[in-house]
Amino acid sequence: MWILISPWFLKWFTPKNISGITIFPFIILDKNSLRNDKTFINHELIHIYQQMELFILLFIIFYYLEYLYRLLQYKNADKAYRNISFEREAYANESNYDYLKTRKWFSFIKYW
Repeated sequence: MWILISPWFLKWFTPKNISGITIFPFIILDKNSLRNDKTFINHELIHIYQQMELFILLFIIFYYLEYLYRLLQYKNADKAYRNISFEREAYANESNYDYLKTRKWFSFIKYW
């Protein structure tokens, strides 16, 4: 895992107000100060594990398909994003710094 600081990447390739994104093996942040945010980095590391389990491409496909499903379900972009199973797992465990030591494979399924 490598942490990159690239505000221009996030500005041009992601929705507005995104502070970071994980594209295995990179965590791309919009500002250097986030590098020291232990909770934020732990959230993104959970996505690294999810992506490894699904061989990256499947993760991306499932992530966006579930986002579209949740968007139809909630008719609200932020609510749809927060209810994606991958995000629910990451948000629920981002403050548990030992989570990745005990996390079982495909744990995101519990958050569907």
